[in-house]
Amino acid sequence: MNNLYRSMVAGFVATAVISILMEIKTMAGFAPELDLIRMLSAIFGAPSFPLIGWMFHFVMGTIWWGLLFAWFNEYLPGSRQWRKGICFAILAWLLMMITIMPLAGAGFFGVRLGLTAPALMLVLHLVYGAVLGTTYRALLGSPLLKRR
Repeated sequence: MNNLYRSMVAGFVATAVISILMEIKTMAGFAPELDLIRMLSAIFGAPSFPLIGWMFHFVMGTIWWGLLFAWFNEYLPGSRQWRKGICFAILAWLLMMITIMPLAGAGFFGVRLGLTAPALMLVLHLVYGAVLGTTYRALLGSPLLKRR
């Protein structure tokens, strides 16, 4: 159970980091066509309710991707957790590009948004993966996660 809890904590931290980067991108006015939260809200039929998009974003990043990282960790290439995290994040990016982007109306790989969208999403996913793996490793010795 500790590995699963650790992976969800790492997933939450990584999701929080890329969420901050997404907000910085928005405030800077960079790639305004790529509004992931609005896109996620639109998938659920509520594009004007960003809370739905944020909830889905954090559930996916924390629970779904966090748990999958723990389950697939030993099969991922690399000897360092941050590398495993990056490999995992590339797979998550690919899955997002062929499922979420088309569902949101952006087409495969977000091509309807231009070439910036898939490149920016890849960068965000690489950051997510590096933070996920690094945090997961850092929590290995955490006294908070040890059974008493």
